[in-house]
Amino acid sequence: MTPRRIVVQVDGAAVEVVDGASVAAAVERAAAGVPAVYRRSVSGGARAALCGIGVCHECRVTIDGRAHRLACQTRCTPGMEISTDGR
Repeated sequence: MTPRRIVVQVDGAAVEVVDGASVAAAVERAAAGVPAVYRRSVSGGARAALCGIGVCHECRVTIDGRAHRLACQTRCTPGMEISTDGR
């Protein structure tokens, strides 16, 4: 049986992921092989998912207008809008 696929928006681009995938997986997929940047530190340094279990908080993104959501701990839902500060 083929897993159901859903579409989310990452920084305005449509990204297809398997239903139940983490937001971190969608951000990584949107990066298309380049290191993904989830946010910027106070000094402007690039930050990305580090621990994958919600402890480090480096994967914070904005989801559907709600800031500081942990991408590694949040599951994608159809039509979800994800914004990173990594642009």
